[in-house]
Amino acid sequence: MTLRRILIANRGEIAVRVIRTCQRLGIETVLAASEADLDSMGARLADRTICIGPANSSASYLNIEAIVAAAVTSRAGAIHPGYGFLSENQKLAEASNHAGVIFIGPTVEQLDAVGDKLKARARAAAAGLASVPGGEVRGLDEAQQLATEIGWPILIKAVGGGGGRGMKQVRDAAKLAAAMEMAMAEAQASFGDPRLYIERYISHCRHIEVQILGDGEEVIHLGTRDCSIQRRYQKLVEEAPAPNISETLREEIHRAAVAFARHLKYRSLGTVEMLVDCDRNMFYFLEMNARIQVEHSVTEAICGLDLVEEQIAVAEGRKLRWKQYEIKFTGHAIECRINAEDWTQDFRPSPGTVGRAIFPAGQGIRVDSHIQAGATVPPYYDSLMGKLIVCGADRIEALHKLRDALANLEITGVATNVPMHAELVRNAEFTHGSVNTAFFERFLEDRNTEAV
Repeated sequence: MTLRRILIANRGEIAVRVIRTCQRLGIETVLAASEADLDSMGARLADRTICIGPANSSASYLNIEAIVAAAVTSRAGAIHPGYGFLSENQKLAEASNHAGVIFIGPTVEQLDAVGDKLKARARAAAAGLASVPGGEVRGLDEAQQLATEIGWPILIKAVGGGGGRGMKQVRDAAKLAAAMEMAMAEAQASFGDPRLYIERYISHCRHIEVQILGDGEEVIHLGTRDCSIQRRYQKLVEEAPAPNISETLREEIHRAAVAFARHLKYRSLGTVEMLVDCDRNMFYFLEMNARIQVEHSVTEAICGLDLVEEQIAVAEGRKLRWKQYEIKFTGHAIECRINAEDWTQDFRPSPGTVGRAIFPAGQGIRVDSHIQAGATVPPYYDSLMGKLIVCGADRIEALHKLRDALANLEITGVATNVPMHAELVRNAEFTHGSVNTAFFERFLEDRNTEAV
């Protein structure tokens, strides 16, 4: 079938991103927007906008009944959930299917298989992938026993979600009880699921992920991304392909990701995330994100595909249009997430009205954003304003472009993390291309020490 109208159940940069692809494909768009976003760029670009509730996301972007009703009322053939919010929510997929509306994403069964982190670990093991040593804990005694078995320090994680919510690093038994209590409360508040599991904390590691695309039968990979630069488990900078790893290890990671997706008979876009133990030169399965990622843009830059278009094609019931050997990777791409926050004040959010918004342009430079002069940055949602993506013939050229592009990017009226990125991309360790997940904390500590 061919989709003629799609409801976009999201906001900000990803809503604009999906609208632009739909416009190119001749597909009408309906934006499901909260009261706070009725004058957003997405609302102005969409063919139609439907208000699904007040600014509070629990009453709008997390309101399954309102979203499905908007799709039915507007006679949309499908719902695109973007990323975040309900993008990996099996209840939205079930409600969409029940209403006769296509959910642009994996099946309900696949969402269930990877949305629960313990189920995902079990499925990964069945597909032949090793996970970081650990497991579910139902109380303090179990946690202390397992932590002793796998070794301190450990990470506490929420079974029902990700994004750093419910995640706590614990270095010794004395702090375990308090950390579990906080993690459980965060998990319940964020995901409605207080269950926890723990993993061995690997200090010298890199976060490397593989973009996969499947149609329910065939699966291909679209290369690696390095997402090791993180603050409190929130990604800040991503690049593709992952630099400074051996081609042998890269191919092993590719094969493992594809094997996992094939085991699931995966349909749609997805990302298989791995933790690479740098000391042992081995990798573990972390989780799978069953949606389009914020960082999909760097993959598009090196493989030349529009991943939203591919996602829609699979949702329409089409077979993959590409064989693995037809995917060619060219150059190197780096992405900086631009957030409305004051990084000099412990990354305090900075809502408000944008004064000037000047973005760089040129060959190999891309800006994905919903921000322009006069736009409002509301206080109710994630602070992401957009992404700056550069692509060069190699990583050295990409770095030069990125530094110039950041120097020519200006946003006033709200504080942003652009100055932070400008400093970070000139850091010697980052320039070398071998940073690990502990890099950003070191970067901040070194800068604070110099300031004193």
